[in-house]
Amino acid sequence: MQKRQQPGRRTVLGAAALGAGAAVFGGAGQASAAGPGTAGRELPVPLIVGHRGASGYRPEHTFGSYQLALDMGADVIEQDLVPTKDGHLVCRHENDITATTDVSAHPEFADRRTTKTVDGQQLTGWFTEDFTLAELKTLRAKERIPGTRQHNTLYDGRWQVPTFEEVLQWAEREGRKRGRRVWLHIETKHPTYFRKLGLGLEERLAKALRAHGRHRRNSPNFLQSFEPSSIRRLGELVDCPKVVLLGTLKDRPWDFTEAGDPRTVADLVTPEGLKWIAGFAEGIGPDLTVIIPRDKDGKLGTPTSVVKDAHAAGLVLHPYTVRNENTFLPADYRRGTDPDAYGDSLGVFKAYLGTGIDGLFSDNPDTALLAAAEFRTG
Repeated sequence: MQKRQQPGRRTVLGAAALGAGAAVFGGAGQASAAGPGTAGRELPVPLIVGHRGASGYRPEHTFGSYQLALDMGADVIEQDLVPTKDGHLVCRHENDITATTDVSAHPEFADRRTTKTVDGQQLTGWFTEDFTLAELKTLRAKERIPGTRQHNTLYDGRWQVPTFEEVLQWAEREGRKRGRRVWLHIETKHPTYFRKLGLGLEERLAKALRAHGRHRRNSPNFLQSFEPSSIRRLGELVDCPKVVLLGTLKDRPWDFTEAGDPRTVADLVTPEGLKWIAGFAEGIGPDLTVIIPRDKDGKLGTPTSVVKDAHAAGLVLHPYTVRNENTFLPADYRRGTDPDAYGDSLGVFKAYLGTGIDGLFSDNPDTALLAAAEFRTG
């Protein structure tokens, strides 16, 4: 069995990260830090984030996916936010909706197909910022990777693209029904790109959170972004716990590229870089290879010191993303020759959870929760 986390460690770090008033990250059954905050008693450690809902079983970012993740027991449900032409926030992993909606089957929108450069990448398709909310609501969601998840295509066309406002209302309803708060992990997508279009995400997100009383330090949501400047801007608008997302070691945040900042993720996960992040955020969400790199054969290697170093800086870690299918797993955890079949994902979950991370994103919350149960205390 993997080494279990020691009781009380995360309570102390939660207090250090958020101040004595709120131990948001405290583990189940642990004593909360001094002060009025009670959110620390809500979330276990390690927690499981339903990645775009339960996207291993339903098309991502639909109410079918969100509801299933919640019903499975996911501790937190993720939303990615992009804007419409008329300024509404909707939940899509990308503003390019070509693969996640049936827009290509709508002849009335054929002339909206275009080529754009988003964060340095040239894309051809249909984009949320070219549609009003009313127009977007005429579309239906579909499975993004039907070749891998053919079973999810059963639900193509079942749900609309949800607005963030609808998600907040859903979370309130489900919270009342369950007698507990529903936690969300909310990402600003391509914030620099959208700000240049006059569609700044942070102000819209903060306004929505304030309208629902979710803007406080102990509110049941995390705010996340791959752009540190977006997290800093959010910190000026709301008091929610914030997580800086990090790609692979060679990646460079797009706002750094725009600003001429030469630092890469490798620089940000040094003790100095982590101390800098801790000045305006409470956690990091790194790519899993930052926690345990893969060798030249695609097998899991030796864990890095990032977990220890981040904890020393007072930061929690919510890395991403474990999926059950062979094609997404390290080579030594694949089973059989079918890339779409399930491999030893339980083994992968345990390998990562054994490093002492505080949470984990997964498309398969049920599998993740089964593994996490072996590491939870209290």
